[in-house]
Amino acid sequence: MTNTAGGPDDRRAVWMLLGATVLMVAVHLLPTPAPLERNGELIALTADGKTCLAILLFAVTLWVSEAMPFPATSLLVLVLIPAFGITDFASTVNAGFGSPLIVFFIGVLFLSTGFTRSGLGTRMVLHVLRLAGTRTDRVLLGFLTVGALLSMWITDMAVAAVMLPLGVGVLKDAGLKPLESNFGRALMISCAYGPLIGGIGTPAGTAANLIAISYLEEIAGLSISFGQWMLLGVPAAVLMVPVGWRLLLWLFPPEIDALPYERAEIDAQLAHLGPLAPVERKTMAIFGLTIIAWLITPYFADLTGDRVDPPIQAVALLGGVTLFLPGIRVLTWKEAHDGMDWGGVMLIVAGLSLGLMVFETGAARWLAQVLLGNLILVPSLLRPFVIVIAVALLHLLFSSNTVTGSLIMPILLALALDLGLDAWAIAAPAAFTSTLAFILVTESPTNVLPYSAGYFSIRDMAKVGIWMTLGAAVCVTASVTVVGLFTG
Repeated sequence: MTNTAGGPDDRRAVWMLLGATVLMVAVHLLPTPAPLERNGELIALTADGKTCLAILLFAVTLWVSEAMPFPATSLLVLVLIPAFGITDFASTVNAGFGSPLIVFFIGVLFLSTGFTRSGLGTRMVLHVLRLAGTRTDRVLLGFLTVGALLSMWITDMAVAAVMLPLGVGVLKDAGLKPLESNFGRALMISCAYGPLIGGIGTPAGTAANLIAISYLEEIAGLSISFGQWMLLGVPAAVLMVPVGWRLLLWLFPPEIDALPYERAEIDAQLAHLGPLAPVERKTMAIFGLTIIAWLITPYFADLTGDRVDPPIQAVALLGGVTLFLPGIRVLTWKEAHDGMDWGGVMLIVAGLSLGLMVFETGAARWLAQVLLGNLILVPSLLRPFVIVIAVALLHLLFSSNTVTGSLIMPILLALALDLGLDAWAIAAPAAFTSTLAFILVTESPTNVLPYSAGYFSIRDMAKVGIWMTLGAAVCVTASVTVVGLFTG
């Protein structure tokens, strides 16, 4: 790729920018469609909602084509929303920068940087390689499996934070450079896909699962137990792991068959490292305590009578800041600054701001009705597949599985009740897909964390993500259908 002004890549970028702009303006100027009627209720796409969709198309086009640096596109989104009069500039900025997810992301990046800089990452990588072997396909499968298993019990963002430094350690020790290595692309994407997949396995996996359970009880009068959820979620997750593994190997065939280690060499390196250094022990203690805090955070409020109820974002930030404390001093500020991906922060900010506007203007609800309003016409065996694809398309609008679940679940449950369909069979695929953000980096902070390492592009993830979404739809359909046959 050339950076020469006026070169072919520059001309292509100009044309992509012009095309994205024309698309945005055209959608903005299109006549507002007639309201949809659903059970006597009119659901309209407002002028502001249509404009939000126009800005979304503009942003996604530039993000995927990489015609502009993605942080610059993200900042441009913050200008376009108030420029079109959807809301004022302060509200736009607050919707993004005011989100606790930003704090979580910063805290996690501090922890990941400390993990790598202390040398603990290299040590743990060597231990992982002793177990998984050095064949690149087995290492990839190991990362997907471990990420999925952990994410069934720990929030997917936290698991991605744990896997990220391990993956970076493997790639750096193997001498594989960002954006130049297929194995680097596959391994870093697996650090996102594993946690996303595992998040559907149990109600504890992600907040979207708890939202679905709450709506099922409130709207449909169904009480879904932990075991009932796992009965559908675990088989779907188990099926997705090998699907993701084969897709990553197919689309990003590793340029090396094995990492440049022999078993004897791994043992020799571990012996050379010797016992844990003080900085490694400090990092391990802080990282371990942070993970434990993530696990027990939901119980703090009950144990303290609501006096102590820290969100996971505060826990992440506290863990990250602890690395700088006198007497601990795992990181210097310069090291942390060098390891901070401010572009990733901008990506989350823009995604949150735009997603909230799409939600508040009613555009998302209108789209949900367009995509799923005729669900009764779909054969029952194919409904889970259609629901997964439709919710996945809606998920492209948001950078939060919680928002996606909050939006789509009431609509789907209302449709199920109106049409006389099995509410749990309809809700389960939607709840699972609220977590499965495979296509765009902007869909979930879980994706942004591995992306921040620089080994894959937005286009790389979209390429595999489209196939992975189709594979997930098949896996969820198989789980719902087969389990349904045995359980009724």
